Amino acid sequence: MQKKSELQVFREYLKKHRLRYTQEREQIIKEIFATHDHFDVDSLYLTIRRKGINISKASIYRLLPLLIEADLVQDVFFEDGHMHYEHIYGHEHHCHLRCIECGKIEEFTDPRLNDIEGDLGERFGFKILNHKLDVKGLCPECREKIRQMA
Repeated sequence: MQKKSELQVFREYLKKHRLRYTQEREQIIKEIFATHDHFDVDSLYLTIRRKGINISKASIYRLLPLLIEADLVQDVFFEDGHMHYEHIYGHEHHCHLRCIECGKIEEFTDPRLNDIEGDLGERFGFKILNHKLDVKGLCPECREKIRQMA
């Protein structure tokens, strides 16, 4: 069976919630899924505008909660006064290591996290649905620069 496209999933979500599908929403979704980078509203807005597509930031802000609820996008981390996002549909669940010096992000998976999730659910009686792990530190390059400066 072939996997549904992001647009098909979103159309079904909108239909289920009796919301409208618009060309503007489609253009935003296409741009989100055209890149595999983390993004914020400002960078997404500028990318779309550079392509000559006339949208407003408000449209992006209104669309993101719908995409999150439809399990197409997730908020990843809050930094520099705004939230950063990534598209997740069709991708393996992963977590993030972030360098606090240069901003480098390493994505990783580790099967031990599933075991921890199961143990926590059992210990506290929770049915775990999801988790986000955002680990901050210094990447090897920044650690070396700091070591050299000392």
